[in-house]
Amino acid sequence: VHWTKEENYMFRLSAFRGPLQDWLRDNPGAVSPAPFQQHVLRWLDEELPDLSVSRERSRLQWGIPVPGDPTQTIYVWVDALVNYLSVLGYPEGHGGWWPAAHHVVGKDILKFHALYWPALLLAAGLAPPERILVHSHWTVRGQKMSKSLGNVVDPASCVGQYGVDGFRYFLLRQGVPERDCDYYDEKVVKLLNSELADALGGLLNRSTAPSINPSNTYPCFSEPCFPKDLDSRETKSTGRASAEDYELVAAVASLPAQVDGYFESFQIYKALECIAQCVRQTNSFFQRHKPWKLDRRDAAEQLWLDTILHVTLECLRVYGTLLQPVVPHMADRLLSRLAVGPGERGLSSLTFLARYHGKPCPFEERQLGPDTGILFQRLKKSETTQNRKQEA
Repeated sequence: VHWTKEENYMFRLSAFRGPLQDWLRDNPGAVSPAPFQQHVLRWLDEELPDLSVSRERSRLQWGIPVPGDPTQTIYVWVDALVNYLSVLGYPEGHGGWWPAAHHVVGKDILKFHALYWPALLLAAGLAPPERILVHSHWTVRGQKMSKSLGNVVDPASCVGQYGVDGFRYFLLRQGVPERDCDYYDEKVVKLLNSELADALGGLLNRSTAPSINPSNTYPCFSEPCFPKDLDSRETKSTGRASAEDYELVAAVASLPAQVDGYFESFQIYKALECIAQCVRQTNSFFQRHKPWKLDRRDAAEQLWLDTILHVTLECLRVYGTLLQPVVPHMADRLLSRLAVGPGERGLSSLTFLARYHGKPCPFEERQLGPDTGILFQRLKKSETTQNRKQEA
């Protein structure tokens, strides 16, 4: 170990402890998830040494020279952070975007983004970014990824095995920003088979199969079969809906707002958990009423059969709409199968089960789209394991 000494330009970071604390306390969501904001506040409770923002040019030739002093080179992190402004056209054209910026960073560079960068901005008379979204890391079977261990997961290989939609769904479904998450192939296969292939894909196939929907249309909803008021079933002998059915309708009706909120707060895994729970409830609804056993020759049975299918397809339409940012190709195939047009796939205009509320449904009696095939092909564990062994 050799002791070295050199002269550098210093940024008086210590002078910004108070302003940084005020910024964080006045903006509880400035750094999220919340545990990371608390971490930054703890740093500010400790001694905050001034920051060296340059290096001697003789020791670091490749960087940007300090303006007015060619013997010094700008510290690379200062240079890098300023790109957030320069890409927006600073100092003339950044006003349209700044400070409404959201930085997405790994937890290992939190100090640079939540301490140094806001302090530099405040010193320049600029507001800190609106939000700093922090994520944790992926481990492999409980161990940190490293080249020396040979356990680095190649994302390109994973996309080849699980597809873009499948791999993205797994990462967003299992990725919890505030803590490290563990990866292994068997976990991916189990999740994708369970939630995409079986639960979602199976529900679509069963509810649109020619044997159960020979007309290949979006069936009509019968209000007498599924009255809006659960208690009214006693006075309407044709009412067939159960208490669990009303729970399903309430859950799916509240789902778009829930998902929207979780997306906005960067808790995508919670949004997907809510969707997966509703998909399970819809499968239970379909299985509970066994529409394949209903007699089409009986007019009352036909009304109830159509109502079961209508509710199921409405649920699927909601799921397909909400899943578009996560599995866009799958969602497109699902919505196309349900004959949902491009202009009918937005979140703002998403209306669930309009006929249940006494309003017209634009999809009723509409011809369904062509069969788009298996929504998500089930993965075989043996194939995945063999591929990984070959790569090793």
